[in-house]
Amino acid sequence: MTKIAVLGAGIAGCGAAHRLEEEGLRATIFDQNSYPGGHTASVTHPKGFTFDEGPHISFTKDERIQEIFSENVGGKYEVLTAEVNNHWKGHWIKHPAQCNLHGLPTDLLVDILSDFIEAQHEEPGEIRNYADWLLASYGPKFAETFPMEYGLKYHTTEAENMSTDWLGPRLYRPRMEEILRGALSPETEDVHYVDNFRYPSNGGFYAYVEPFFKLAEIKLSHRLVRLDPKNRELHFEDGKTEPYEGVVSSIPLPELIPLIEGVPADVLEASQRLASSICVAVNLGIPRSDISPAHWTYFYDRDYFLTRLSFPHMLSPHNVPPGHGSFQAEVYFSKKYRPLDRSPEDCIEPVIADLKRCGLLREDDEIVFKEARLIPYANVIFDHERADALAAVHGYLDEVGVAYCGRYGEWGYHWTDESFKSGEAAAEKVLDNLGVGAGG
Repeated sequence: MTKIAVLGAGIAGCGAAHRLEEEGLRATIFDQNSYPGGHTASVTHPKGFTFDEGPHISFTKDERIQEIFSENVGGKYEVLTAEVNNHWKGHWIKHPAQCNLHGLPTDLLVDILSDFIEAQHEEPGEIRNYADWLLASYGPKFAETFPMEYGLKYHTTEAENMSTDWLGPRLYRPRMEEILRGALSPETEDVHYVDNFRYPSNGGFYAYVEPFFKLAEIKLSHRLVRLDPKNRELHFEDGKTEPYEGVVSSIPLPELIPLIEGVPADVLEASQRLASSICVAVNLGIPRSDISPAHWTYFYDRDYFLTRLSFPHMLSPHNVPPGHGSFQAEVYFSKKYRPLDRSPEDCIEPVIADLKRCGLLREDDEIVFKEARLIPYANVIFDHERADALAAVHGYLDEVGVAYCGRYGEWGYHWTDESFKSGEAAAEKVLDNLGVGAGG
């Protein structure tokens, strides 16, 4: 039996186990946590509230992935049309804001339209960073008022310090007619990159993931302390040693690289230059569900503590007790740019104050559930150091035969389906190296 180890029991590790199982191989998944699921874990509390580790939905267009996820929940999922909005200085703006400017102050509207028109008739020049891209796409007034402000809160660093490698379809570039129509009328077409999406009816997002663990042997509470690529051994905190013939890792690269025996100093240094954000998720429950028509909301103002807000009860009625509603507010920090300066619990009251200030939480609302959860790795920060540092780290892992996957193993902006397929690809790499299965 070929012994293949998978490090990390998140969605990428599940993708690896799934691909290996297709070749008749049963992987062993190791995870440092006492529970499986990684970033896709969900928790249902005794009071009946279910929260994911940050907002998770499935909006993949890949029919194969849709079918796999559907089978995992026995076809019991919600199909939802995304409702997304923005909050800026007391205004509720349909998303994306650039196509829905109706109702904003006249002077601001005139400046945004003038800049946008001028930007469309100017040569953009060299696009050196995210700020250049925003200015060329929208003009300075909109760029500086909306995406640059939100980006600073979400990524914890300025747009000038970021590349454009992560953009993809995330920021919509409208036609002139769309800008004008959205400025003149409150009725606009939906152009967000997420339109329809799916979410499990019961058990939170983790319900999609749980069946994958039947495909592998899973060993929880196994914290890796040393990876010996020469002797192909994994050493764990409890003193156990596990041999492997092939290994797939979704462990965050800044944590994995220092554990590899014999890692060169320059690779170690490169791994520590990789930046990511830290999220504190503040979860609240109240005894009413008429909170917001949106599934999630972006907050632009710097004097709002929270950055993004989602409503788990809008994803499935089974995420809350009957007649209740729930909030999940995200607040972002980063070791490199905005260090976490308080305990997670100290984030709860500022979030509650924000929700009352914007009117989503009433003064007389009873908060029947509240908690704060620390998410040490939230999003990869695409600063200008990332590309070179990542090339050095990935090159080294290729040399020592460690296949990497997932948001934190590939160090990319992966959505759920991309992370799953990343795990499949890493498993395929291991199979090729071992000469096993269809690839060998």
